[in-house]
Amino acid sequence: MQQLVDRILKEGKYLGNGILKVDGFINHQVDPQLMNEAGKAFAEFFKDVGATKILTAEISGIAPAVYTGQHMNLPVVYARKRKPVTMPDQVLLTLAPSHTKGRTVELIVSPEYLAGGEKVLIIDDFLASGATILGLVRLAEIAGAKIVGIGALIEKIFEGGRASLSNLNVPIHSLAAITSFDNDEIHFD
Repeated sequence: MQQLVDRILKEGKYLGNGILKVDGFINHQVDPQLMNEAGKAFAEFFKDVGATKILTAEISGIAPAVYTGQHMNLPVVYARKRKPVTMPDQVLLTLAPSHTKGRTVELIVSPEYLAGGEKVLIIDDFLASGATILGLVRLAEIAGAKIVGIGALIEKIFEGGRASLSNLNVPIHSLAAITSFDNDEIHFD
């Protein structure tokens, strides 16, 4: 999606160690027009996968997932990183390493919102190593749901996440694919 690539080139900043700062339009401050266009692009790409629900991770995946849900007329569930008091005692839980946090985080979903028989489309902000998305896959599998597709706003191809997801045999789509970071330059596929 050229609009996303242009924003990354204009406002994104490579911080080293594989970290791309996109806080001004995705991760901290959200550009709703950009997320709306991303949602349209994901909805068009995944229109035939038969999804019944969209799953993402707190917090940066919520905006693209919600706009995708709006365009696909699907509910969106996000995995929380802390269990609130409103969640039942029995939850779906897995662990996933977080590259930006530098530690392992919990991914928690209430079983009342992710059930067996669901056809789940995962939408997230980044596809890097694939660890967070694999955590979301585990949550869906624990619930008895089936993954039908995976979408990411930004893919860092050089981190190998797509390969780690290939055995799922589902369509994987990214809207901006980064091949490398050279000093302060960002290179796209």
